[in-house]
Amino acid sequence: MLTIDSVYRARNVLKNVIRETDVIYAPKICEGAQLYLKTENLQLTGSFKVRGAYYKMSCLTDEEKARGVVACSAGNHAQGVALAAQKSGIKAVICLPDGAPISKVEATKSYGAEVCLVEGVYDDAYQKALALREEKGYTFIHPFNDEDVIAGQATIALELAEQLPDLDAVLVPIGGGGLISGIAYAIKTINPKVKVYGVQAKGAPSMKNAVEHGEIEELPSVSTIADGIAVKKPGELTYELCSKYVDEIVTVTDDEISAAILALMEQHKLVTEGAGAVSVAAAMFNKVDLKGKKAVCVLSGGNIDVTILSRVIKRGLLMSGRSCQLMIELVDKPGQLKNVSRIIADLGGNVTSVHHERANEGSDVNGCYLRIVLETKNYEHIAQIKQALRDFGFKLLQ
Repeated sequence: MLTIDSVYRARNVLKNVIRETDVIYAPKICEGAQLYLKTENLQLTGSFKVRGAYYKMSCLTDEEKARGVVACSAGNHAQGVALAAQKSGIKAVICLPDGAPISKVEATKSYGAEVCLVEGVYDDAYQKALALREEKGYTFIHPFNDEDVIAGQATIALELAEQLPDLDAVLVPIGGGGLISGIAYAIKTINPKVKVYGVQAKGAPSMKNAVEHGEIEELPSVSTIADGIAVKKPGELTYELCSKYVDEIVTVTDDEISAAILALMEQHKLVTEGAGAVSVAAAMFNKVDLKGKKAVCVLSGGNIDVTILSRVIKRGLLMSGRSCQLMIELVDKPGQLKNVSRIIADLGGNVTSVHHERANEGSDVNGCYLRIVLETKNYEHIAQIKQALRDFGFKLLQ
């Protein structure tokens, strides 16, 4: 059984291994709320996962350690297990989905673990890890459905209770549910008045569906930029704990996640992966009512692949009204482009891309189209530019 004593034991084991991550005030994320960020993205290995993985490894018998360990992961648990195995001199084999970010794969290898890439998503890697356990006799380290792992993750709640003693609410990402199970159990045990909100990606709402329907269900597929929480089926233990201790579970879209990643970079100079930013996305887009409350968002990880980051920033700019694409129908005569450019420039927009094309068959012979990408301040600024173009007589198609 998970007990508060086991959480304190985990904290004692981890005190010289992990960082006690800072809590940062974030006044601009959610208007009307006193919001803070728990920076687990700055944890060793770039994620909270090292807490549960290391504590679990410390609980193994000498015989279990001698057999070596096998784990499955979307990437962050892999690094936690690999680091713990390296420090303890234990052989580690990690099964990762072949779509895992290259940065997570290479980081796992850098800690000395043997990596086995599996076609599919996290759940496919899980099946491969179970097969290797049977075949090779390895000790299996589950990423979330394990009491010791959950106790390790719950140490975050002990830190929060000391850092923010008058806390009203905590927002936590959910994949398989290990993180929120630990935090919800420990924080509710310490102070039952604190609200615990779980956040999932809209394309992977496995725990939300399970809690709402009263039974564990497996999603046919998952699709989200938040690869760290792209889990088809939650664990039995985590499902029970979430059902009992979590107040509400909400979802956020990939566009909302992208906007949150961008806001964290710009406002707080913090790099988070998709899974790490979902709690902030929920606060930014008012998925839960935080007005007048002192709340904290757990930034669960920062291991985002730089190749994905540029695409995420682009989506975040679009989502927050910082970038805009316009399609304008023009009459093909001198001065048209000059007038469009002048109107945009006078209003403070910055054109970054221009594509001019003549009208196609069936259109006016003097017609042409202008596709423009521009940098803007916000949605109000976009509306202002569009209206000025219309007032001048231009026809906007987009």
